[in-house]
Parts: sequence; structure tokens; C-alpha cells
Amino acid sequence: MERLQAELAALNDQFAAANEVLSAVGRSAGDPDTVLTTIVESARRLCRSQAAHLYLFEDGHFQLSKAVGLTDVTIQYLIEHPTPLDRTTLIGRVGLDRTTQQIPDVLADPAFGRQDLQRMAGFRTTMGAPMLIDDEVVGALAVWRNEVSPFGQGEQDLVTAFAGQAAMAVNSVKLVQQLEARGAELARKLGELEALREVGEAVNSSLDVSNVLSTVAKHAVRISATDGGSIMEYDEDQQCFLVRSVYRTDPGVIEQLRTTRIHLDETLVGRAAKLGRPLAVPDLGAVELDPHLAVLYDAGWRSLVAVPLLREGQIVGSLVVRRKRPGEFSAETLALLEMFADQSTLALLNAQLYRELKQQSAELEVASRHKSEFLASMSHELRTPLNAVLGFSEVLLERMFGDLNERQEEYLRDIHGSGQHLLELLNEILDLSKVEAGRMELEYTTFPLRRLLDTTVAMLRERATVHGLELRVEIGPGIDEVYADELRLKQVVLNLMTNAVKFTDDGGSVVVRATRSGAEVHITVTDTGRGIPPEDRERIFESFQQGGRGPSREEGTGLGLTLSRRIVELLGGRMWLESEVGVGSTFGFSLRSREKEVRPDPARAVTDVVVIEDDRPSLELITAYLSGPVVRVTVAGDGQSGLDAVRRVRPAAVLLDIRLPGIDGWAVLQALKAEEATRDIPVVIVSIVDERGRGAALGAAAYLVKPVSRDALLQALRAVGALAHDEGENR
Repeated sequence: MERLQAELAALNDQFAAANEVLSAVGRSAGDPDTVLTTIVESARRLCRSQAAHLYLFEDGHFQLSKAVGLTDVTIQYLIEHPTPLDRTTLIGRVGLDRTTQQIPDVLADPAFGRQDLQRMAGFRTTMGAPMLIDDEVVGALAVWRNEVSPFGQGEQDLVTAFAGQAAMAVNSVKLVQQLEARGAELARKLGELEALREVGEAVNSSLDVSNVLSTVAKHAVRISATDGGSIMEYDEDQQCFLVRSVYRTDPGVIEQLRTTRIHLDETLVGRAAKLGRPLAVPDLGAVELDPHLAVLYDAGWRSLVAVPLLREGQIVGSLVVRRKRPGEFSAETLALLEMFADQSTLALLNAQLYRELKQQSAELEVASRHKSEFLASMSHELRTPLNAVLGFSEVLLERMFGDLNERQEEYLRDIHGSGQHLLELLNEILDLSKVEAGRMELEYTTFPLRRLLDTTVAMLRERATVHGLELRVEIGPGIDEVYADELRLKQVVLNLMTNAVKFTDDGGSVVVRATRSGAEVHITVTDTGRGIPPEDRERIFESFQQGGRGPSREEGTGLGLTLSRRIVELLGGRMWLESEVGVGSTFGFSLRSREKEVRPDPARAVTDVVVIEDDRPSLELITAYLSGPVVRVTVAGDGQSGLDAVRRVRPAAVLLDIRLPGIDGWAVLQALKAEEATRDIPVVIVSIVDERGRGAALGAAAYLVKPVSRDALLQALRAVGALAHDEGENR
């Protein structure tokens, strides 16, 4: 009975100890000390041993992790002498065989090889169990007694169970640590990607090169965990690197760097550029210092990396990051810096292109000014004698000073015709120079298209009748008034019709047609002339070219088509040519529709207008102009909000300022015209910026320069079809 009670008491102790271990595991999965201490103490107590110790298997040896019942000297000895994975120790055998084992008496075991440890600790009987995870040994749990007293089967089972619990605890801790490490790695990667995104945005959105390079240098230093950095530009002529941007560096050192000759053949920076890969110096005190490195070393910098900036094999510059302490740079850091170097390369190339563009623009501006001055002077100098030539020839042809014989009249008519030709050439040269210089002003008005075409045909009717040519105008349905520069549009149509009449044989025909194509009006001039060979169809649009259409009945300037195409482009349209040799030609151009067909549905009770304006007084004034029951105004204070409002409301018209926060009005206009859903919504620019030609070219339906009156605003909305002609009159 007493023996049974003792066994029951032992079992109760084992269950209590097992419960204590499980509770510790549950409470402290992320705290290995608490879990392993509980396991080791329970194993020692339940196995009635003098000591218990737990090992973790690392780098081919069992490293002591936790121990109870050992002296400090023994613990230090075990730490300094890890247990190998061999059969000279119990722990080694447990690891090799992956089973729980014991040595009843280590002094009687001829294979036991740790007599040094036995003499120090005094143990005689020892038992151990492997810690296994997926059949892989991660450690071992051992107990020993200082007298020869073998462990029973129950004690072996208990140590085996405790070893399994210890393995689970260690594994859970490793998993938590791996997850934490993985999370930290992901956070670091996200930080790197965010830095690269910011650098990319700076490179792509700014022409302020100093700002872009400062952004690149700042993020390169932050991501590489260094203390400072700089970006240099390579000067091909001098074969030197010039410091362009410096981050976290003393101003005195910056001045020294900018005055130091950093030559391609004499510096570490140059050597990295020639090799085409990063070069790191872990310790500046251990290398020979070139002029650049000497400045940095004297200023307290102790290690650096030089990363070349290359583009298609050409040296563009160098990115340098530095530390105040010596130390190696990881391969991952070097790879990341190379990505930053790519961004820096793009920024430097943009800088070079921008500088070249500014220089060329300045040179072109000077040349354009000189050309304009020359043409103005030429105009004055030529018009005075031309006036005399034309005037006196007309006087003589009218026989104000007596009769003329036939030959005299013929010569005078030749003189008068040549003078007219010179005057026409002079006018077209001046017009073309205005277009090319961006100084041709377009005066938009609303007028009937048929009136313009009929007037133009009437100007050529007599010439056509002389040669038996049929002239007619055909207007398609739905085309009434248009909103454009009437004088310039007439100039284009007259030029095309004059060419058609001139190059059409007697008895032919010339037809002017106006048709609608979606949101555009197409105007074409079709003749039954000789046609234009394919090789000449683009050349005739060049200055002073007339193409291979055979001899004409009269000379032309060779500038008409060139000027006409430029004017059409200023009006926001395009010009084309279709021709067949021996059949005839069709010259056509498009004109953006500004007519009634784009009005909102008459059944709608309210017309929606979106106003994109950031100036509060201007916004209130426009809102007051449009107030009333007929118009519903949606306002937006910046470009992006304006785009969102137009996409949401789908208004009858948009009133757009150019100077806006964020994206400007030009970008808003381009975005609206690029999207199919908003492409046909008329946009009226209302701005202090006077760039009518640019507005028309980008698709603006009308252009008003502030200050704008109520009548002008309403007229523009009526012209683009957003309001009926009687709307807004009595508000």
C-alpha cells in the first residue's frame, strides 16, 4: 500500500510539473528564458538529480543555454568548451542517435571522453534526451547524479517529454524572431522603395536640378545608413568631376571640395567611373589619399563609396556616400546605391539638356529678334519703292499722261504685276515670320461660315470665268456659325482656292465643301487639275516650293501652303492633301467645332458649368456673372479638383484659369482633351496669361484675357454652345 501511495505521489508530481511547463510555454512563447528555466528546474526536481542543463545545437556543437545545480565555474567551462557531435559524450550520442539515453556510470564507460568535466563537476550517472523539430536536432536536455544511480523508465519518459516541450518553445521563439526580422526587412525594403519613388518623382517633375540632386543625395545617405554624401558632374573637356550637390557636410569642406581638382585619372572617383562599378574604401586611414580623399580625411571622414553615374558607356558623374567611422559596406548597400546612381544619372542628363535648351532658346530668341528687326526694316525699305512702282504704273495704265502703244501697255502691265507679286511675297514672309516667332495674334469672333466661303469664291469668280472653270460652294447640314479668326481663316481658304484655280486646266471645276466630322468641321477644296506626284505631296508644304504640277499660268510666292498650314495649326486644326495625278487634288483642313451642336440637351432645365479658378475675387465675379436659374456652377480651386469635377459633372462648358496650384491649366486642358469622356466638352480659358495660340493648339474653344466683362463671358459660352443665344440676357 505504501509503495502504491508513493507511485501515485510521484505521478501527481509529474503531472503538476508537466502542467507547469505547459503553462509557462503558453504564457511566455516569446520569452525563452522563462520557458527553458521552468523546464530545466522541473526536470532536475522530478528526476531527483543534482543538476540539469539544456543545450542548443549551433554551428556543429551543443552550446549551453540554461543550467541549474551547476557551479559558476562549471557553467563557464561548458560555455568555453562546447560539446561536439560525437560519441565521447552523452549529449553527442543523443544528438547522433536521436534517442533518449543514459550512462549509468561515466567512470565505467570506456568510450566516455569528458573526464575533465567529470572531475570538475563530480557526476557519475547522466541521462539526456534530444530536442527534435521535424526530425532535426535543435538541442538536448540532460540531467546527472553525483552517485551511481541509474534513472528509471518513468524518468526517461519524463525527460523525453520535457525535451520535446523545450524544442517547441525554442522553435516558437525562432518563428517569432524570424517574423520580426522579416517584418523589419519588409519595412526596410518599403523604405527603400519609397525613397526611390520620391527620387523618381523629383527627377520627372522638376527642372530645378539642384533640388533633384539634393533629393537624390539625401535619400542615398539615409538608405545607406551613412553620414553624408555628394553628387558630382563629369566635365568631358577638363576630364574632371565637379561637385554639384552636397548633403550633411560642413560648408568649409564643401568649398574645399568645389575647388579641388578631382581628375578622372588621379582619383578614386575617376577609377570607379573607368571601371564602371562602385568602389568602397572601408578605412581612409589605410589607403593612399588622392586630393579628393585627402580633403575628406582631414575633415574627419573615415570610409566612403564612390558609385559611377554612367549612360550608355559614357561617364556622366559620380555619387559618393561617406561615414565618420571606418567599416565595410555590404553588397546590398552597394546594389542600392547603384539604383540611386541611375536616378542621379537621369537628373544630370536632364540638367545638361535643360541648360543646352536654355542656351539654344536664348540664341534662337536673339536670332528671331534680329530676323524680326530685319524683316521690319525690309518691309519699310521695300514698301516705299513698291508703292511708287505700283502707283506710277497704275497712273500710266490709266493714260493720265497720254496714250500708250501696245508694247508700252504690255510692259507696264508686267511691271505692275511684278510689283503686286513682290508685295504679296513680302506680306506672306512677314506673316510667316510672325507665326514662327509666336507673335501672330488670333482674333476670335463668331461668324457664319457660308458667308466667308461665298465671299472668297466671289473674289475668284472672274478669274475662273475667263478659263471656263466652274466654282461652287457646298455646305453640309448642321453647320452655321463658327468661332475662329475670320481674317486668318479667309486667308487659308483663299490661298487654297487660288492654287486650285491656278493649277486647273480650262473647263475644269473647283468645289469648296464644308462638312461635319464629330466635333470638327472639315473644309476641303477639290479641283480637277493635273494632280500632284506622291514624291511632291509633302515638299509643297515647304517654303518656296510648288511641286511638280507643271508650268502655272502665273508665278506664286511658294509660301502660301506653308503659311496656311501654320495658321491652321494655330487655330487648333490640321491640314491634309489627297491627290491623283491626272485626276485632281483635294486640300483639306479641320476646324474645331464651336457651334450649336455641342449645346446641352434643350430639355435640360439647368446648364452645368465647371469653373476652375483659385483666385477668390475672380471666382466670386464669375459666379455672379453666371448666377440665375439657367446655369448651375460647380467650382474647383485647383487643377486636380477641377479634373475630378468635370469627370463627375460632365458640364456643358468649363471655365479654366491657367495659373493654378498643383497642376496648371495647360495640364488640365491636355488631360480633358486626352480622355474620351471629356474630349468634346468645350473649355473656355479665362486667365491673365495671354497665350491664345497655345490655347487654340491644345483645344481651347475660346480664350478670354482678364479682366473679362459679363457680356464677353456670356458671348463666349453662347459661341461654344453652352448657352442659347437668349440665355443670360435678363439675369
